Amino acid sequence: MNDNLDPERFATHRATLSTGATLAYLREGIGGVPLLLVHGWPETRRIWWRNVEPLVAAGFEVIAPDLRGFGDSDVAPDGFYDVAAFSIDMYALAHEELGHDQCFAAAGDAGGPIVYDLSLRYPGFVPKLCYFNTLNPVLRNGEYEAAGIPPDGDRAVRATADYFIRQATDADALAAELDTPTRRRAYIAGMYGHRLWGAPTAFTPDVVDFMTEPFADPVKLRASFGIYESSTGGRPMKDMPRFLETNPVPTLVLYGPEDQVVPTSFPARCAVAFDECIGPFVVTGAGHFLQWEAADVFNRALTHFFL
Repeated sequence: MNDNLDPERFATHRATLSTGATLAYLREGIGGVPLLLVHGWPETRRIWWRNVEPLVAAGFEVIAPDLRGFGDSDVAPDGFYDVAAFSIDMYALAHEELGHDQCFAAAGDAGGPIVYDLSLRYPGFVPKLCYFNTLNPVLRNGEYEAAGIPPDGDRAVRATADYFIRQATDADALAAELDTPTRRRAYIAGMYGHRLWGAPTAFTPDVVDFMTEPFADPVKLRASFGIYESSTGGRPMKDMPRFLETNPVPTLVLYGPEDQVVPTSFPARCAVAFDECIGPFVVTGAGHFLQWEAADVFNRALTHFFL
């Protein structure tokens, strides 16, 4: 595995979109099959550093942006950091800016709802998805109950939920407490370490430093809390997310079980939420950051599913 942690390993492109957002993104393998990789929180496009080169070698054109307010992208000029705003940005980048009529997509964590919305908001644009270690859609017609899936009780209510609650309801005070680059990075580092989102040995100190560096910026860290605020009504949304209905797009579902933040019911719920669910497949030894923790498996799975 090539762990070249140089932030400039891949050329950074920038685009100001029709949405008004200015995004930084990498684009490698131009001319290949378009594949959009959407990061979550607390991530930037750096989370895909183990995936870009193998996927390009397999025949993909890999597009991996920093979401608005993250990494090298600018903060949102309109103040929106909700699922729909991110999704509309992704379409504006991949279709309007880069000219793709269709684009495969893969995402975990907060990126999951974004690509779920993208695939429904723009019918036909995303012919297939890969969905892993993220939120399950909030289905309102009793589909989960009808499938015999009980309410989440193992990891849905957990001691580590404090990060979600504070970012969603007390973001300004939390940001004020994280008043130095060291404190900001240490806070983010917890998600890669003691909070056990990933497998215990998944991230070396050098890798944690690499992943947390973009969050040393107080403006970017504060902006990154916006998606949590919008999820609880604490910040206005650009539009309602398409996350309350089942999805007809063929979807490869992967699950890293060493994840203490996503409920263990995730695979079973995905089997209900996706009308054409491939899997779910459990990736033994991987956790929340599956694309990094089990990069070889992830890269092969995408190659065989999308190509």
